[in-house]
Parts: sequence; C-alpha cells; structure tokens
Amino acid sequence: MIDLPTLRLKPKMDPRRLRHGYPWVYDNELVLDRRSKAIAPGSLAVLADADHTPIALVAANPGSRIAGRVLDVAGLTELTEDWFAARLTRALDLRERLYPDPFYRLVHAEADGFPGVVIDRFGDTCVVQPNAAWAEVHLDLLVAALRRVTGATNVLKSAGGRARGLEGLDDVDLVLAGSAPDAPVPVPMNGAVYMADLTGGQKTGLFFDQRPNHAFTAALAGGRRVLDVFSHVGGFALAALAAGAESALAVDGSQPALDLASEGATRSGVADRFSTRKGDAFDVLTTLGAEGETFGAVICDPPAFAPSKPALDAGLRAYERIARLAAPLVEPGGTLTLCSCSHAADLEKFRTACIRGIGRGLYQTGRSAQLIHTGFAGPDHPVHPQLAETGYLKALVFRL
Repeated sequence: MIDLPTLRLKPKMDPRRLRHGYPWVYDNELVLDRRSKAIAPGSLAVLADADHTPIALVAANPGSRIAGRVLDVAGLTELTEDWFAARLTRALDLRERLYPDPFYRLVHAEADGFPGVVIDRFGDTCVVQPNAAWAEVHLDLLVAALRRVTGATNVLKSAGGRARGLEGLDDVDLVLAGSAPDAPVPVPMNGAVYMADLTGGQKTGLFFDQRPNHAFTAALAGGRRVLDVFSHVGGFALAALAAGAESALAVDGSQPALDLASEGATRSGVADRFSTRKGDAFDVLTTLGAEGETFGAVICDPPAFAPSKPALDAGLRAYERIARLAAPLVEPGGTLTLCSCSHAADLEKFRTACIRGIGRGLYQTGRSAQLIHTGFAGPDHPVHPQLAETGYLKALVFRL
C-alpha cells in the first residue's frame, strides 16, 4: 500500500459537510504546517479530521485557495487507468442516452467525479480542459482511459482556462493523442450545423451548454426577425433559422467567430436569411435603437460579466445595461432572452438586474414584460448537488 501524506482539518472544522459529499476543502480549513505545505501540487493525500480519522482521498494543492479536491473514499491510495475508465464509462452512458450523435460535454468537472476537469466531445476528437493540478499530473492515465472508453482518435488539451492560473499551471495547448483537425469541425445541433474551431476558438471550440435554450428560443422565433448579440459562432441565430425564423442578424466582436457562423449558415442551408455585424455589443445595440430597428426575438448571451465576487457589482450593472438597451429593440409580443454564465451572479441577482434594465428600457412606453421561461445548461452539464458553481448558466426569456 502506498503511504500518502495527510491533510488534516483544523480542530473547529466540522467534517460532516465533507462526509456528506462536499467536494472542496479550502486552505483556511486545514492545518497547513511545513510538511503539508511541502506537498507537491496535484499529489494525492488523505484528508483527515482533527482526530486523525480519514475522511477521503483528495488531490492536494496547498498553494491554491482550494487546497484539497475530493476524489474518492478514504482507503484508496492510487489512481489507475481503470479508475478513470470507470468514471468515464458512467459519464458516457448518460450522454449516449441523451444524444444520438457524439457531440456533447462528456465530463462536467465535480458533477461527473472529475474535480476541475472539463471534456467536450466532437465526434472522434475530445478536447480536455485539465483545470486542476491533479489532472495535469495524471493526464497520461486520463487520456489512455478516454481513448479506451470513447474510441476517440484525437485528444487535445485546451489550457486557456482562468482556473489553471490559480492552480499554478501553464497555458500551453497541446495535442495529447492523434492529431488536431486541420479545419473547423461541423457539429449538428437543433437542426442546424455549427462550425467548431477546436484549436483557435474560444474554450473548447463550441458551447454545448446553451443547447436547450437555443431550442426553446428557436421554437418562438418562427416567421420573425432575430437579433443574436454576442453570437459567437451563431448559437441562437442558426437554431432560430433552422426553426423557421424569417431572418437572423448575428452580432459579435470577433470576426473569426462570425466567419464560422456564416459557414455554419451555409452548411445549414440558411445563408440567404443570415447576416452578421462585427462590433462592440453595447455600441451596436445603441445604434440599432437609434435607427429604430425592431426584431421579433432578441437574444443577448454575453461572456461572464461577473466571473468572481469582486466583479459582481460591475457585472450586474453590465447585465442591467444590456437589458435596458435590448428591450426597446423587441417588437410588441416578441421575446427577449438574456443569459449569464457568471458564477458569482446567482439567479436571483441576475434576474433582478435584468428586470430593472427592462423596466428602464421600456420606461414611459406603456409596455410590460412577462417572464415566460427560466433555462439552465443542458443535462450534459449536470449540477453537483452541493456545489452551486456547477450550475453557472442562467437564461431568462421575457415576452414584452
């Protein structure tokens, strides 16, 4: 049996939360003496209570705010390829029951038993984001198990996540197995085709999390003009066109993203009803308002305005401003969809900011709003019951 180092809770720390499944141990909850501080980031360790009773096997990183990530029960002393394969098999079973095609989030971090690890699947290519030190240490085993379980030929490492810096990790993307696709990958979703750039795009190349919100919004867009702001590769716009929207205008600050959206429109057979506009979203919304433009469906899906608690107040003001500028662009009886992927802005705070912004945007018009739907990430992004951060995505659909 391998003799592992021990991380011990401080005497006043109640271990019941961890015994009941909470996956993180913070640095201020532990006795971090010279020996524990010397544990190499990503090493396995035994988490024990103040009385030295083992609680769990954890991945240690004494230099991180999250100093321990729970991996398994106490008593296990090493991770093998079979350990990774068993968890990947469980994750794969869910996705294969949900989706007919192999395009989905295969691993959603803690909720799938892989703390800090995200894996998105694009057919025979998987893109891994190892955002915690333990995953970087065990990357060879993870990749071997991933290829074995899924049959994937290619495995890429995406190292651009903000969390990697907090874990003391590099930002170097790599090909871990096989080869990188030499062109964007076509992804069928909600009746449309999206083009995913797996090596030069944002995050892993495509956002699977909005799939059910694309579908809900698209179902209301038939025969209407659609405005998709922060469109990326055409998320809401292409789904709406596939569902019969009259036209769609995609707005984004990235020309490469808009080029991919245009290619997706061509592959989806809707290019004649699709157009793009490059620019700052706030500026474009302001200009469209000044021009008197209106649309039957307006969607705003910005990046995280409040990625952390210090950014919360500024982020909520930004969400309110987006709602204020977007609301007047919605024709009577149309819909306004407002999204947030900010961990720090919970649903109540986000909803309050959006309602305040809509109220300001429609002030003195005599119009009112109905909140008709609250959406979240798709089921391939399961939520850890004790970790609210895994349920980060919110989508509010208003009828104005």
